[in-house]
Amino acid sequence: MVSASEVDASAGRVRTIVWAVFSLVALLLLNIDNLALWTGLVVPSALLVALIPGLRPSVSFRGVDGRDLLVIGASYAAVVGLFRVAFTVFTTDNVLGLFLSFGFALVIGVVGPIVYQVWMRGRDLRSLGLGFHGLRATLMLGSAFAAIQFASTLWGYHLPAPVEWLPLLVMSLVVGLFEAIFFRGFIQGRLEESFGVIPAVGGAALLYALYHVGYGMPAGDMWFLFGLGVLYAIIFRLTTNILILWPLLTPLGAFFNNLQAGDIELPWESILGFADVAIVMAMAVWLAHRHIRKRAHPAARGRSREEALT
Repeated sequence: MVSASEVDASAGRVRTIVWAVFSLVALLLLNIDNLALWTGLVVPSALLVALIPGLRPSVSFRGVDGRDLLVIGASYAAVVGLFRVAFTVFTTDNVLGLFLSFGFALVIGVVGPIVYQVWMRGRDLRSLGLGFHGLRATLMLGSAFAAIQFASTLWGYHLPAPVEWLPLLVMSLVVGLFEAIFFRGFIQGRLEESFGVIPAVGGAALLYALYHVGYGMPAGDMWFLFGLGVLYAIIFRLTTNILILWPLLTPLGAFFNNLQAGDIELPWESILGFADVAIVMAMAVWLAHRHIRKRAHPAARGRSREEALT
């Protein structure tokens, strides 16, 4: 006789396979010239697949968490505002001001959610997509998605001199980590707890698209970015581990787009600046991990004492 847990596990594997295939096809279709059409195909198709019985993850959400939504709104406004100041107020005429605003926004988008989730709400790093959960599936799927991304963008691409592309690569890695934690791990995860999977995917994708206003990006590009946000949200939801997106899939896409655009010129010194931001992010993760371990130890000792007395 098949147990209920075995049935659930089998259904989960089927869902993962279907959505993984959907994501692979969507990535392959990014080669089409009309990216607005791509979004018009991918978003409705994703919604239709999600409405098929058994293919939407059966996650029980707990109702609206007002504190979560308030922190999402405040941190989102701070990040977008600082990006806007960096790219439309300071601009390249004031490189120091631009980088300080940009770097501070990246730090807020990573350190802020970590402090809120771990210290203020008593949650773990897994609630932000950080950890080794589902590692085998994460690495397999992440490598497959990244291989398609690389084959359709950078394979055979003639790179310019290292002084032109290496700073762009470092920037893509650091910004990619920020986006994975802030938009997928934090915003999507918190929205899912309050509203369920489909609203979380759509809401996180919409906020991801609109945040590019901070870069001074025209509204005409937001439609494609919304579709891209939906795809990234679906991919993240496969394992809820940011390693499925970073450091390969999303940084590769951003790196290629920056090379193609050719409108960003970064000096060698910018590598040190982005490295400083990455170190701050890593320190926040490490301190949070230590705090979680210390928090767990008293509880374990308490259980040991109770067991010794019984």
